[in-house]
Amino acid sequence: MDGATVVTRFAPSPTGRLHLGSAHSALFAERCAREAGGRFLVRIEDIDRARCRPEHAAAMLEDLAWLGLAWDGPVRVQSEHSDEYAAALETLRARDLLYPCFCTRTDIAREIAAIGGAPHGADGPVYPGTCRAMAESERRARIAAGEPHAFRLDIAAALASVTRPLLCEEVGEGVFEADPAALFGDVVLARKDTPASYHLCATHDDALQGVTLVTRGDDLKPAVHLHRLLQALMGWPVPRWRHHALLAGPDGRRLAKRDGSLAITALREAGHSPAEVRAMAGFPDKA
Repeated sequence: MDGATVVTRFAPSPTGRLHLGSAHSALFAERCAREAGGRFLVRIEDIDRARCRPEHAAAMLEDLAWLGLAWDGPVRVQSEHSDEYAAALETLRARDLLYPCFCTRTDIAREIAAIGGAPHGADGPVYPGTCRAMAESERRARIAAGEPHAFRLDIAAALASVTRPLLCEEVGEGVFEADPAALFGDVVLARKDTPASYHLCATHDDALQGVTLVTRGDDLKPAVHLHRLLQALMGWPVPRWRHHALLAGPDGRRLAKRDGSLAITALREAGHSPAEVRAMAGFPDKA
């Protein structure tokens, strides 16, 4: 790949303050772009309206700038583009690849127990497909009655509609075949309170923004399998992926937003310099 074409992104969800672990991810993405002579983008993934806050987004951007990160072009804010995600969902719905699911978590647990268990996927037990075979008349009646529901991807139908194998490239590890059925099953792509899932929005935006190298933490590595399928379904370009180890604290636990003392804002207020905080995040300045 021509180094000039490398485009990376840092795409946090503003559910809290930027912390050292997130700073590590941002600095990692920026370094990958700059070392290749490419572009580094910032995107705010705030589609989850119940958990995301605009004040957190503003603080994150302020902290990133304070750390010395400079991104190329305007910041894309997902909540401003809900119509685009709705259009992507409609494309899948028009191809009969989505179905409404009325199951609660309790319903799913009960069904799994009744059938003696379910395979364990990336997000827990794989959905057993309870609502997949529901008659269309019943679906319409329940939706018309205002019954809460999500929309799930019919993974078998989706896989049958694309050319396989679905190949992915992990930088430093090589090419592998995606297996979204085993890891995700009939994954939820939209809910009443979240008009589109992280998976759909992220892959849509990566394609729209021309991202060629997706960098993120190892905890999101399984998502590659589902994202590769969505790219095939929608005809979106396929990037490469590069995952990094998660930053851990002295106790060996993954750094997270719940530890307020590791928030960049708190470190700033404690008198640390940008260089010191970059070093704490695993990116000491070169001598």
